[in-house]
Amino acid sequence: MSHARYVALGDSQTEGLGDGDEAGGLRGWADRFAEQLAEREPGLLYANLAVRGRLAAQVRDEQLAPALALRPDLATVMAGMNDLIRPRFDATAVAGALEDMFAALTGAGATVLTVTFPDFGRLVPLARPLLPRVVDLNTRILAAAKRHGVLVVDSFPHAAITDARLWSLDRLHAAPLGHARIAAAMAHALGLPGSDDSWTLPLPALPRPAPWRVAQAELRWVAGFAAPWIRRRLRGHSSGDGRTAKRPTLLPVTLPVAD
Repeated sequence: MSHARYVALGDSQTEGLGDGDEAGGLRGWADRFAEQLAEREPGLLYANLAVRGRLAAQVRDEQLAPALALRPDLATVMAGMNDLIRPRFDATAVAGALEDMFAALTGAGATVLTVTFPDFGRLVPLARPLLPRVVDLNTRILAAAKRHGVLVVDSFPHAAITDARLWSLDRLHAAPLGHARIAAAMAHALGLPGSDDSWTLPLPALPRPAPWRVAQAELRWVAGFAAPWIRRRLRGHSSGDGRTAKRPTLLPVTLPVAD
């Protein structure tokens, strides 16, 4: 099935944090996925409505109506991570916001893709207590996706997805290699010609680091990323305050120039 109008909804991951920078511009998995689509469908138009820091209900409330107005025939929905790491996590409300988007977008005739979340405790030891939340939300996402015919990239079963080399230093946003894998996973879920399950394969093994290096890395992460995040939450601030979508209208996709 060909697609002419692709709209991405979500938060920082879909916006592209960790793949590029503010000065040179963010790329991210959604841009990469759009490029893969455009290689086969040169007339593809693409919009990215994602804004960092948004909770699932905010994605629904702020991005769904503009997305529907663009009349997409393909949409991706990735939201819920910012909810998972909040103290007051409500799986029913988060899954409900996602299902609202699934229902509206598929009801408008779009093919919709979404994701489940990996076990972040493999990447961030302090996040291990969140595993029951992740399992609960993933179960709800899979059920909602089935009800609405939504295609799912099920990342949870694949330990390779939590390889630190796929993630930025903050461990919350994918690194360029991680964004490339998410784009490949979306292409595979959609059945794009030439795609396969190689996104699930592990990277070459590395020597196990000494325990003192692991402890040192954890302390650096807490000081450099966890503590500032907690301070923002206590002050009621979000990384997305004052920000708008980077690509709010449908535009042709410019393919990267080969080296």
